[in-house]
Amino acid sequence: MDVRLRTWSDNDLPLLQRTLGDPELTRYLGGPESPEKIAERHQRYLALGDSDGGRMFVIIAGPDGAPAGTHGYWKRDDHGEAVWETGWFVLPEFQGRGIATRATQLMAEMAWADAPDRPIHAYPSIDNDASNAVCRKAGFTLIGAFDFEYPPGHPMRCNDWVLDPPG
Repeated sequence: MDVRLRTWSDNDLPLLQRTLGDPELTRYLGGPESPEKIAERHQRYLALGDSDGGRMFVIIAGPDGAPAGTHGYWKRDDHGEAVWETGWFVLPEFQGRGIATRATQLMAEMAWADAPDRPIHAYPSIDNDASNAVCRKAGFTLIGAFDFEYPPGHPMRCNDWVLDPPG
């Protein structure tokens, strides 16, 4: 399936509402966000494109160019080292087709165009089999598991996956 990434735009709020407002898609992240939080996040995603702190994308899949989900990367401090953190959502009707894996590979190319020597980390819940499989298939290396709070007040156990820059 043809997969590509398109830069996040002002018209993408409905996609964010569909992903972050969905109890099933957010079950590993403490549940759906409120409409107010989603609107705030949308503004942050738009602002990312105006900074060196990362970028957000819409995953486009198939010949008709349908939005299939979201993907992005943002700067994070990891024990004094600047790294990229990444995360994604794929809509239910597009899951199980390798779209998230291909989108993750495309995201990595773009992240390294912005910072060629910066590793990329993904932190899926240890219980999120699909996202952990995407990390494996996209070539990430599992560093280990750790306890994290996301959103604040919601403890979870995450895997730390890293994709080192090429070369």
